[in-house]
Amino acid sequence: MVSDRDVNTENKSEETKSFSWEVVDFFKDLVIILIIVFVIRTFLVMPFQINGSSMMESYYDREFIIVDRFSYITSDPQRWDVVVFKPHVSKDKEFFLKRILGVPGDHLKIENGDVYLKKNWEGDYIQLDEEYLADDNKWFTFVWRNKSWEKTEYIVPTGKYFVMWDNRNNSTDSRECFSRCSLEWATNFAFKNDLTWRVLIDLWYFNFTTFSFVHPTDGRDTFPRFLNSPRNYEY
Repeated sequence: MVSDRDVNTENKSEETKSFSWEVVDFFKDLVIILIIVFVIRTFLVMPFQINGSSMMESYYDREFIIVDRFSYITSDPQRWDVVVFKPHVSKDKEFFLKRILGVPGDHLKIENGDVYLKKNWEGDYIQLDEEYLADDNKWFTFVWRNKSWEKTEYIVPTGKYFVMWDNRNNSTDSRECFSRCSLEWATNFAFKNDLTWRVLIDLWYFNFTTFSFVHPTDGRDTFPRFLNSPRNYEY
């Protein structure tokens, strides 16, 4: 004969087991989700928020972008890519956002405010058509240490890249070794292993105060450009 007490005890035991399995399932799902997020952020894509005006007017301060790492795992960086990379200039500046202008084997020349390119030792220099530059930056690319319009040439070594900001008048880049070329460790070039991410999607800045895409500092009214961002140009 089974008493009510025995039945209640069995029910409580089953409820305890059921709750325990729910807890196990919860933590199992949580671990799987964390692994998926880790893999996506490490090897595929991750969000970034731009800090500074160095890429104006292609990209703006406080704008959100999605960057892609998988591209540089499967292929080499390409000219015109806008990249997030490690400059190794200070602990306060872990990442820079710049545009690749020179790939291994390229010859670059900065002269009279313009940038010229010669590929793989072949032919003559050709002036780059940098349509993405703002009006106050066009024809004003020069090397600060020269303090003049005199010619400066660079040859991009194997495994390295020549990168520049779009806001040429208000930033330092491969022209000046990202800081000062007088430093012992300084180099004009970014190493391939430091080119960590490529800009994939441009989300712009969403202003939660006005619930719009109006930029908080310059009042610019824009919308996300997604894949149609100014990152690729033809040579």
